[in-house]
Amino acid sequence: MSPTAPFSWLLMLWVAGLAQGKRGSFRSQDSGPQPLELKEVFRLFQIQYNRTYSDPAEYARRLDIFAHNLAQAQRLQEQHEGAAQFGVTPFSDLTEEEFGQLHQRAAGGAPNMSRKVWSQERGQSTPASCDWRKKLGVLSPIRNQGNCKCCWAVAAAGNIEALWAIKYDSKSVEVSVQELVDCGRCGNGCTGGWVWEAFITTLNNSGLVSEENYPFKGNYKPQRCQAKRSKEKVAWIQDFIMLPEDENAIARHVATQGPITVTINMQLLQHYKSGVIKATDTNCDPRYVDHSVLLVGFGKKQVAASSPRRPTRATPYWILKNSWGADWGEQGYFRLQRGKNSCGITKYPITARVDKPVKPVSCPP
Repeated sequence: MSPTAPFSWLLMLWVAGLAQGKRGSFRSQDSGPQPLELKEVFRLFQIQYNRTYSDPAEYARRLDIFAHNLAQAQRLQEQHEGAAQFGVTPFSDLTEEEFGQLHQRAAGGAPNMSRKVWSQERGQSTPASCDWRKKLGVLSPIRNQGNCKCCWAVAAAGNIEALWAIKYDSKSVEVSVQELVDCGRCGNGCTGGWVWEAFITTLNNSGLVSEENYPFKGNYKPQRCQAKRSKEKVAWIQDFIMLPEDENAIARHVATQGPITVTINMQLLQHYKSGVIKATDTNCDPRYVDHSVLLVGFGKKQVAASSPRRPTRATPYWILKNSWGADWGEQGYFRLQRGKNSCGITKYPITARVDKPVKPVSCPP
């Protein structure tokens, strides 16, 4: 049996105790013993995510943080009424501040860009659903940015790869994220950045080399740009645009042109496991965005009623590709409620242009 096999069972047991008010205080300075269920869940978390701590005091501190995060995940679970699941993730031993520091992007505002839609999109109807994951070769494998704050580069690379595959009928390419990190205007891309900086770097370098020729290292220390002119470029772009702050226009563009990048508030992602995140302005401020991801589709989820008197309801959602590895969320993806500017998703909807707008394509439903 896998060492993580009893993980969910023990978590359920501990949460049951939490719901019945048996949690007590889990602060490290408490004199009473810690519940065995919590310590066992924490031990399995350490095994699964290869966590070790320098001394007993640090272990006690992380156990306290872990208990607090499980309680927070339980509160989110109750608020979502079955729409989404929250629990143990790779970030369960981090404080909210540490989680923010791990992935926070650099400061700065967007360049002066007009918000456009392609003339081909006007008059086009928006399908009920779209999922570019179902089109072979369009999306590259899930990446893991690790301790490098390069979500902006990963999202931009995924956008270019997807549009290139659509233009050339699923001729898949994987471009170098490390080239964007090393060769951009911001110097050390592991300290944060914006997707438009990645697109400007791509334009200045006349394209990007392949991931194979310039592999991702994720070094937090700056390193010299290795993209020599002699290396063959595997993809390039003509320009980039920002779409209107309109979720219907965004959905229509994704369905008829391909995936785009968006930058959101990542506050609700630390404990996310699956389902549709239903954000509010209180728990996920749309004015503050700090994490770039690739928007790859949309649809609706039927959610069972919380009581027999309430009808089953459908929750519209976006499908987003993250950069925290395939063992996070829904195999590296997550879903966010659509139609309410959840977590500021309409603030910076940006996409590269690999050529003149392509003839409207058919996104798999």
